[in-house]
Amino acid sequence: MLQRLGLPFSCISPNIEEARQANEAPLDLARRLARAKAQRIASLHVEDWVIGSDQVAVLGETDSDPQILGKPGNSSNCIRQLEESSDRTVVFLTAVAVLRHADRAAFEFVDTTRVRFRRLERETIARYVALESPLDCAGGFKSEGLGISLCESIESTDPTALVGLPLIRLAAALRVAGFQLP
Repeated sequence: MLQRLGLPFSCISPNIEEARQANEAPLDLARRLARAKAQRIASLHVEDWVIGSDQVAVLGETDSDPQILGKPGNSSNCIRQLEESSDRTVVFLTAVAVLRHADRAAFEFVDTTRVRFRRLERETIARYVALESPLDCAGGFKSEGLGISLCESIESTDPTALVGLPLIRLAAALRVAGFQLP
């Protein structure tokens, strides 16, 4: 997705444990993981701007007893998650941290996207999972692919956020950091 901004970059895995802490709210989890990822790499590349991001999918509203839908990992978990999402709203919280260790500069933000799933039959879900295999995606679907057909609506201020990186606000942060973007 960063290629769309036309800036040179490299990708480095921060190897951060992504487990939720006890009683951690979904918003806090997304922010903590985005920041931790960026901090880990920024400490190794102190003069570079580093972008860390993380996305948390929450079934229903995010305030009372949230049910986090992680990366399903296998087909049966994916099918179960999509069955639970059928005819319901899933809130995707995409947190981004842009850091430079050398001068302790930082920009952080969270995009909230609400996806309303249409009523899904088990056969529809199984067919989708077999075709697209979205096992490594929070919530178990890919809006940038065939998963869009599972949706009734998507509410967001940034259509790229659901794919994992809100480029509108990221571009704004990078411009403030001194990058030339149109």
